[in-house]
Amino acid sequence: MSDTTDYIKFVADRTVAYLSLPAEERRQRRHRRREPWIVRWFGLLLPLGIRIWWSGRKKNEKPAAPGQ
Repeated sequence: MSDTTDYIKFVADRTVAYLSLPAEERRQRRHRRREPWIVRWFGLLLPLGIRIWWSGRKKNEKPAAPGQ
């Protein structure tokens, strides 16, 4: 039961805090671009490394057959 009341208090606090902001700041928060999900999950280096590796591949190269 306390989990539900704690959650309701949390949501109410967040809502009151948001509504107490000036209208211009609320508008800016809504229109702010979020960073891509891969950057949020893995930081900057891993996605950059994958992008460099992926773009450096040869387009027509086929993987070598097993045993060769």
